[in-house]
Amino acid sequence: MAKAVYATKNIGHFGLGFKYYTHFTSPIRRYSDLLVHRLIFSYINKQKSGTYYTVDQLSKICDHISKCERNAIDAERLSVKMKQAIFLKDKIGEEFHAVISGVAHFGIFVELTDILAEGLIRVKDLEGDFYVYDEKKYSLIGRRTKKRYRLGDKLLVKLIRVDLEKLELDFITLEESGKNNV
Repeated sequence: MAKAVYATKNIGHFGLGFKYYTHFTSPIRRYSDLLVHRLIFSYINKQKSGTYYTVDQLSKICDHISKCERNAIDAERLSVKMKQAIFLKDKIGEEFHAVISGVAHFGIFVELTDILAEGLIRVKDLEGDFYVYDEKKYSLIGRRTKKRYRLGDKLLVKLIRVDLEKLELDFITLEESGKNNV
């Protein structure tokens, strides 16, 4: 989903189909909420002097709080990833149930079903065949065996490496529990 962007120009709400739309949380948690409350209060009470923001000022404020919100989301994701890596550091060699969450030419991204940590199974670590990336089918396919690794497939994986500096987790496959064959 697209992230919310604060702006002075009304573009409505695509998903809800509303021509006019604003959103604020209750209780007020963010500066954007405070601005909306102030502007609505000003409008309801017909206070011309209460609306002390110009459109240019509001545009700058909107740009700033949009950037701050993206930074906060990035920081939250990073902190979660860090805690997951720290938690898994002493679990190298353990097995986990996972779901393929992404496929690329260099490997398969898996998300552990219980912990929701994401890591990588590198193509070089897929044994028994030479795997080729099929961009249209978003999958890795074995040349000889035609075995497929696709988005959403369930796997049993083993944790083989945790890099706390790069916050990377590496896995190998143990057995497939989903339908990975043609």
